[in-house]
Amino acid sequence: MQVIYLPQSLDARSSYGVHAFRSHFARPVVFVPRRPRLPLLSVKAAKDPSGPKVAIAGISGAVGQEFIRVLTERNFPYSEIKMLASSRSAGKEVEFDGETYVIEELTEDSFDGVDISLFSAGGSISKKFAPIAAAKGCFVVDNSSAFRMADGVPLVIPEVNPEAMADYKLGKKKGGIIANPNCSTIIALMAVTPIHRAVGVKRMIASTYQAASGAGALAMAELEQQTRDVLNNDPVTMNIFSWQYAFNLFSHNSPMTENGYNEEEMKMVKETAKIWGTDAVSIAATCIRVPVMRAHAESINLTLCSELDEQDAKAILSKAPGISIIDDRANNRFPTPLDASNKDDVFVGRIRQDISQPGKSGLEIFVCGDQIKKGAALNAVQIAELIL
Repeated sequence: MQVIYLPQSLDARSSYGVHAFRSHFARPVVFVPRRPRLPLLSVKAAKDPSGPKVAIAGISGAVGQEFIRVLTERNFPYSEIKMLASSRSAGKEVEFDGETYVIEELTEDSFDGVDISLFSAGGSISKKFAPIAAAKGCFVVDNSSAFRMADGVPLVIPEVNPEAMADYKLGKKKGGIIANPNCSTIIALMAVTPIHRAVGVKRMIASTYQAASGAGALAMAELEQQTRDVLNNDPVTMNIFSWQYAFNLFSHNSPMTENGYNEEEMKMVKETAKIWGTDAVSIAATCIRVPVMRAHAESINLTLCSELDEQDAKAILSKAPGISIIDDRANNRFPTPLDASNKDDVFVGRIRQDISQPGKSGLEIFVCGDQIKKGAALNAVQIAELIL
């Protein structure tokens, strides 16, 4: 009888109208819900007159919409909330926590009296408005790349380096900007950091298989439309990408840099160094866009500072917060993007020694995580919880 540990929240009936988790096992399998984990912070009930005043900048986008779902799921406390977007979306309505809110145009006056603002409106908007909000005493959690590598701006994954924002507390510090890392960095470091803490990582090679959601709601819609086009033998709609996405994959669409790596790949390199606080780890990445809706997958190869047995690695990962293991060799059952879609946890499997490296100095893992959720909105809300 094989035992597979799954997050308590796993619902096999959900995820884009198909079964997110199907059994393909040759022999009986027991699915054991993972023991509930303590939250990073004990959070009170949602709407509370004593709660902070919150704003969401970029509410009309995919991550903006995910913000309000995560705030509801985690019962994030607030006394008031503003929904902000560009003039194109101003006047539209948003349902949140049983109430209807009218989207306001984002302006320099939007943050008067606001305590915490979640930003996912693009780098140029963040560069203009985040400093204005911070100067008014607002804590900005920014999902763009605008401030990730800026000196003095914490770059935070709450399960990995919460100490980086230890001084960013309501009542202790008057405003500031905290950066949300890139989605691929978050998903990778959720899995690799527990290993790094245990034995040290000398070198990390990541190959990513990234979902449409990373390019925004319009890219998700285009993937869906292109799939219809191809199946109906119609001309393929190409408004977001310059090539067919459905039934295809391609090098990540971010701009290329002079060293032959694209910007997405270099984000993983630079952000990992900042989050871990060291340049001593050699890192390289290859990032690929694949026709998956919202969860990224990553194949990660590690060279370790000290030897680590694969069973010990699995034990370390099974105890790590925010990680679930799907690693059933007998039935060839490992994480998939559908397993991770709409889930909080990052899923890890294919945990094995790298046979190309001597002894037990190398490790291979395969990781899947929801790009919109843990890769963006959930991580940002967890940061906001640390501010409380």
